Amino acid sequence: MAVAFPGFPPELFEFLRQLARHNDRTWFQAHKTEYQTAVVTPLTDFITAIAPRLKKISPHYVADPRPHGGSMFRIYRDTRFAKDKRPYKEHAACQFRHAAGKDAHAPGFYVHLAPKEVLFGGGVWLPPAPELRRIRDAIARDGGGWKRAVGGKAFKATFGDVHGVSLSRPPRGFDPEDPHIDDIKRKSFFAMRRVAPGDALEANFVDEVGATFRAATPLMKFLCMTIAVPF
Repeated sequence: MAVAFPGFPPELFEFLRQLARHNDRTWFQAHKTEYQTAVVTPLTDFITAIAPRLKKISPHYVADPRPHGGSMFRIYRDTRFAKDKRPYKEHAACQFRHAAGKDAHAPGFYVHLAPKEVLFGGGVWLPPAPELRRIRDAIARDGGGWKRAVGGKAFKATFGDVHGVSLSRPPRGFDPEDPHIDDIKRKSFFAMRRVAPGDALEANFVDEVGATFRAATPLMKFLCMTIAVPF
């Protein structure tokens, strides 16, 4: 049964704008209640609303509304090895990863909310070396299947193309003349749709995200087949 979602409140983006201006612990602690109201609560409601829509696409992707340990990404940045010591992310996000995955590097669907851009879609981000090799091997071995996964009309109309940071040269053992070498060189494989932030404030936003996730299905099926998990 579909769950209604009224759209994100404008206060979510206003909080993120203010956070970008005052990205320090003192300011955040003074505005933590506002963070809970403007960001955590509506994200929790969104995750609850997308869950039945996601289940219709695949029962193997998890929409967990818990603010800690669920689908919602933490606002805190890991700065231990970073030159940028700002303690907080300046966007809100959630990932609906495969039930077989344990972290953000598993195949999943993703929603990113920032004052200047909103994007959502699916794929896999920086998979571990064994899984990455299997994806590359599958593209090289089954170019026709890869083309069907990312070359369909609905996929192209929604996403344009697959994206992800790439190697500057073909990985060792792959033919530089392979017609899909640009994709084989990728270290991530994802399809994202960008919309204006104002679209996230609309009551039909959850349905737009659900339809976009469905449009990413061919890519997600290919990735799942490649790394031997069910879709």
